Amino acid sequence: MIVSVLLVVASVPVVVSTGYLALLALLSRATPPPPAPDPPLTHFDVVVPAHDEERGIAATVRSLLSTDYSADLRRVVVVADNCNDGTAFRAAEAGAIVLERRDTVHRGKGYALAHAFERSLRDGLADAVVVVDADTVVSPNLLRAFDARFRAGAAAVQAHYGVANRDASWRTRLMHIGFTLFHDVRSRGRERLGLSAGLRGNGMAFAVATLRAVPHDAFSVVEDVEYGIRLGQAGRRVVYAGEAQVFGEMASSERASRTQRQRWEGGRWALARRFGGPLLAEALRRGSPMVFDLAMDLLVPPLSYVAMATALGVALSGAHVLFAGGASWSVVPWLACLVGLTAYVVRGVWLARVGMRGVLDLLWAPIYVVWKLALALRPSSARRGEWVRTTREEGSKP
Repeated sequence: MIVSVLLVVASVPVVVSTGYLALLALLSRATPPPPAPDPPLTHFDVVVPAHDEERGIAATVRSLLSTDYSADLRRVVVVADNCNDGTAFRAAEAGAIVLERRDTVHRGKGYALAHAFERSLRDGLADAVVVVDADTVVSPNLLRAFDARFRAGAAAVQAHYGVANRDASWRTRLMHIGFTLFHDVRSRGRERLGLSAGLRGNGMAFAVATLRAVPHDAFSVVEDVEYGIRLGQAGRRVVYAGEAQVFGEMASSERASRTQRQRWEGGRWALARRFGGPLLAEALRRGSPMVFDLAMDLLVPPLSYVAMATALGVALSGAHVLFAGGASWSVVPWLACLVGLTAYVVRGVWLARVGMRGVLDLLWAPIYVVWKLALALRPSSARRGEWVRTTREEGSKP
C-alpha cells in the first residue's frame, strides 16, 4: 500500500504537466480567424541582431525586403554585434541599414536588441519594432499580419517560428515536430484562452509604446522568454499571428546542435529556477490567469523529459500491480498522463504535416532523449547572455 501511495504522489507533477499540454492541444483546434486585411498603416523597424553571420545575412535581408508591404512603411536594420567577419558589409550590400556595435563587456543578443530598440525610439520613425534572427527567411505576409494586430490594439505579437531545413536529417524533422508543438500548439491554445502566447525569440514584434512602458532589460541566454515574462507581469499579452511565419536554420548533426540545445534548455532551466515560484505566488496574489499561465509554461519541463517520466511511471506502476500485487488505482494517474501526452503529440504531428516519414522519425525519440540527458549533465561554457553561435554545416542554406 505504501508503494502504491508513493507512485500516485510521484505522478502529481507529471499529471499537472501532461494535463496542461493536453488542454492546450484541445484548445488549439479552433483559433480566432486573423483580422481582415486592410491598407497597411504601421511603420516598422525590422531589427536583425547578428554576430558573425556573413554567410547567411544577405538572404535574410532580401527575404525581409521582399515582404508584401510598402517600402515606405518599413526599414530593415541589422545590428552587427562584435562581428569579426563581413556581416556588416554583406548586410549593407543587400539593402539593410547597418548598426555596428563594439562592446567587449556587454555582449550578446539581448544587448544588441537593446541597442537597436534605443536607436529606433530615438529616431521616432517606427510605430512598432520587429525582431528576426540572422539565419531566417520569412513569409511574405509577415508585416501585414503584424500590422493588422497592432491596428487592433496589440502590445506585442509573435509569428509562428518554424524550421527552414526540416528535411536535412531525422534530427531536424524531430525539431520541426517539437517546434510545432511548442510554438504552434501551445500558442494556439493560449491565444484561444486570451492569454499571452509568449515570445519565441524570432519573429516577434513590439509596439513602440510597449518598449517605452516596459523597457527591454533582458540579457540572459533566453532573453525572449525573460522579456515575455516582464510583459505579462505588466499586463501586456503577446498576441499570436499564426498565419505569418519565420523559418530559422537548425543544426542537423549531433555535433553542431550541442551548443544550440545547451543554450536553449540551460537558459530555460535557469529562468524556471529564478521566476517559477515567484510567478506562481504572484499569480495567486493578483488572481492573474495570464501570470499563472506564464509560470506553467516555464515550469513544465521539455517534452522529452515529460515523456521519459511518463514512460517510467507507467512501467513502474504497471509492474507493481502485475508482479507485486499493488493497488490497481496506482497505475490510473500514470495512464492518464500517457493519454494526455499522446493527445498533445498527435496534435503536433498533425499540424506539422510531416507524413509517414516524420512519424517514423519519432522512433528516434528515445535516442534523442538519452542524448539530451547526457548533454544536460555537461557544464556549459557560455556566460550569461553571451553570443554562442551554432556551428553551420558546410553547404547548408538558411
